Amino acid sequence: MELAIDTSTDTASIALSASGTVQSEISWTAGQNHTVELMPNIIHLLSQGKTEIGQLKAIIVAIGPGSFNGLRVGVGTAKGLAFALEIPLIGIGTLEVEAYPYAAAGLPICPLQPAGRGEIATATFQQVDGDWRKLAEEHISTIDDLAKQIDTPTIFCGRFPEESAMRLRELLGEKAIVYNKTMRRAGFLAELGWRRLESGDSDEPATLQPLYLRHPAITKPRKGKR
Repeated sequence: MELAIDTSTDTASIALSASGTVQSEISWTAGQNHTVELMPNIIHLLSQGKTEIGQLKAIIVAIGPGSFNGLRVGVGTAKGLAFALEIPLIGIGTLEVEAYPYAAAGLPICPLQPAGRGEIATATFQQVDGDWRKLAEEHISTIDDLAKQIDTPTIFCGRFPEESAMRLRELLGEKAIVYNKTMRRAGFLAELGWRRLESGDSDEPATLQPLYLRHPAITKPRKGKR
């Protein structure tokens, strides 16, 4: 059995799978409560699936981009479990998880994630002849700049404001196929992780880090305070 953990945003999702096939799954609105809610939900998921923690054969985790706190909790928990159980750890990019449900369309897929300051985090993926590929690495952009690079029908997916969806349609017309209310599911994370695991690929728990496209905001101490 594999445990998949996605705490990239305020909507968290975890899944229990067998050779990449989802057995049970939980998604919930975590807000900023990942620290206190993740482990109880993992315990509940294992109980629901009648699985002992020692039966896990791999941990799969979404590594970002996303919420600083959410990623820190999810990746830290995944690393701790993999290390303690001495089982493989697989990190998968959050944007790849967003894109994967649309792989069968055969079109370029640009998952979008609001990044603040009027910007977005994005990347490009496509399935070609059964081969799942990353065409553009994760990066920060804007809707307008991204649209300038699009010259073929492209799927835009994720959870982003309707204003961004309207702007894409305005700039790209029929080339923009927009799904801006999709919910990311740990079940797809489990499938992607299994593909890597099956090929013999995994990450080192000691070195795997969250993918932050921006440094977290740090509040400076007030003058005169230590």
